[in-house]
Amino acid sequence: MDSPKDHQNVVTIDVHAAKDLLNSSGYRYLDVRSVEEFNKSHVENAHNVPYVFITEAGRVKNPDFVDQVAAICKTEDHLIVACNSGGRSLRASVDLLDSGFKNIVNMGGGYSAWVDAGFAGNKPGEDLKTSCKFRPNIAKPTAQP
Repeated sequence: MDSPKDHQNVVTIDVHAAKDLLNSSGYRYLDVRSVEEFNKSHVENAHNVPYVFITEAGRVKNPDFVDQVAAICKTEDHLIVACNSGGRSLRASVDLLDSGFKNIVNMGGGYSAWVDAGFAGNKPGEDLKTSCKFRPNIAKPTAQP
C-alpha cells in the first residue's frame, strides 16, 4: 500500500490553469466549501461536498467526506479541488489522494481567486466571495460622512 500523502504531494494550479482544464481536458470541479458558501456562488457545474462543517463547537471535519466524493466520482476521474482560499482544498486533496484518487489537483487561491480573475460573471466580487481568515476584508466600503 502507498504511504500517506502530505500537502507536498499535491499538485496546485492557479485559476487560469484550472479554467483551461475545465474547458478542455475533462476535469470536474469539486467545491469543498460549506453548503452556505456554495449556495452564495459557485463555478458552473461544480459538485459540492463540504470538507468541514461549521458547528457551535467550531469547524469540524466531515467524517464522510471521502465516501461522499466516492459516491459521485470515480478514483480515476480528473478533479480540480477548490474551497474559498485554498486551505481546505489542500487538506481535502491529501485525503483524496490517500484514499486512492489518482488525478487530483488543488486550485490555489480558491473560489476567491476565481472571482478576482473575473471568471464568476458580472456581479461585484464582494457579492460572490465569503470572508475568511485569509481574506477578511471583502466587505463593501462604506461612504465617509
